[in-house]
Amino acid sequence: MTLSPENNLYSHLRRGFGLDDAPCLILPDNAVITYGQARKRIGQYAAALKKLGLKREDRVTVQAEKSIESLFLYLGVIQAGGTYNPLNTAYTQSELEYFISDAQPHVVVCDPKNEAGTNEITARHNVKHVLCLDSEGAGSACDLADEAETSDEIIAVNEDDVAAIIYTSGTTGRSKGAMLTHRNLTSNAQVLHEYWQFVPGDVLLHALPIYHVHGLFVACHCALLNGSPMYFMARFDIDKVLERLPTSTVMMGVPTFYTRLLSDDRFTSELCANMRLFISGSAPLLAETHIECEQRTGHRILERYGMTEAGMVTSNPYDGERKAGTVGFALPGTKARIADENGKILKAGDIGVLEIKGPNVFKGYRNMPEKTAEEFRADGYFITGDMATMDEEGRVSIVGRNKDMIISGGLNIYPKEIEAEIDELNCVTESAVIGVPHPDFGESVVAVVVAKPGTDPAQSDIIDPLDGRLARFKLPKRVFFVDELPRNTMGKVQKNVLRAQHKDLFST
Repeated sequence: MTLSPENNLYSHLRRGFGLDDAPCLILPDNAVITYGQARKRIGQYAAALKKLGLKREDRVTVQAEKSIESLFLYLGVIQAGGTYNPLNTAYTQSELEYFISDAQPHVVVCDPKNEAGTNEITARHNVKHVLCLDSEGAGSACDLADEAETSDEIIAVNEDDVAAIIYTSGTTGRSKGAMLTHRNLTSNAQVLHEYWQFVPGDVLLHALPIYHVHGLFVACHCALLNGSPMYFMARFDIDKVLERLPTSTVMMGVPTFYTRLLSDDRFTSELCANMRLFISGSAPLLAETHIECEQRTGHRILERYGMTEAGMVTSNPYDGERKAGTVGFALPGTKARIADENGKILKAGDIGVLEIKGPNVFKGYRNMPEKTAEEFRADGYFITGDMATMDEEGRVSIVGRNKDMIISGGLNIYPKEIEAEIDELNCVTESAVIGVPHPDFGESVVAVVVAKPGTDPAQSDIIDPLDGRLARFKLPKRVFFVDELPRNTMGKVQKNVLRAQHKDLFST
């Protein structure tokens, strides 16, 4: 393959940048960062990283709060030809150790409050450089960029070089590092920019985190390719979102954003008069939410489907019917089919596993060649693990997940990881972790536990030991104790039975 700066994702993004004096980021205090300032700052990060010896495909692991500096750091890593590895800021130091041991980064960037613990971990894994970046964008990473002369050089890469590694847990509890290439991210960004019909004058309301695909690759890439300004918010704050809606045109969010907006009387058609597009993803959108939003504002939310390993895969159409309860059609360049567990293609309307193929589909799992091979068919289709149907038109509906994954507030949670921690407790014989419907988060984590004979644990005896070992969003919200778990004739725990028993837990 040919090494070229033109293969670098940042080359494509930068061509879309607005004029030097055009707004790029608008902050909550109304401060404006122009595209000229952004380009210079990104170049400073790229130069600073090269001074630290960063080479092509060297990993930069970042666990830092959302800020303009963390966004520019990401783009600087890409400009310098490195591989960006963002981590959820809720991950504990115990979880961080695994990611660092697997990614083997050249640089780790952490929050200053975690510096001592991070230094202990990185020392064990021979990480050369540890930098800090706080929620205000201050710290040694920022200082290093301040000292660097900005660089416009975009490092030459192969299109199949890894631009990012995003960790996604598996049913075994061991996280998998999905390797996304420059080609994967570039192709997906370009398709979405065109499919969702971004135009001059668009303004993106950005209230998502930037440690995963949705907030970083989908939202930011579309805006940057379009040279659009982003209202850049640290997190979803309903008052600030409502304040910005009248001067925004596009918002991307998780279903929780929309349920919270709909619970506020200020969310009206008049407030949304300037909006042209609401997009929802990262978790299933209830049909009731879809319908209520249209009744309230006149806007039909555009629901789409994606995953860490492939970015966006399907989307309801921009022009045409957006059907509640479906995730639309395979995006241009992506092929999708429904198959049984043996790979046999099913007819329209049948429920099976969604399999996909296209330039957006990842390169594989880091350090897991056997796992990677298991997830692909011989003809190159990736087995998503999501149960779906496809109608005669090719419209896809996700009907379930055959891996029991829980999606809470748009974040993926894998029960096996939590069960492994619970089962280690002295008072526990076995456990089953499920997701049950929650009006705000979509799903909430619930643990069903069989206690060891002679013990009488309380809910706190299960949850408290997990605090600090697992990210807080993974902790069970409720714990139920039973004499035995329901099983089928083959001895497999029937989680569907447990979900049915507790489906109304959070409905009142």
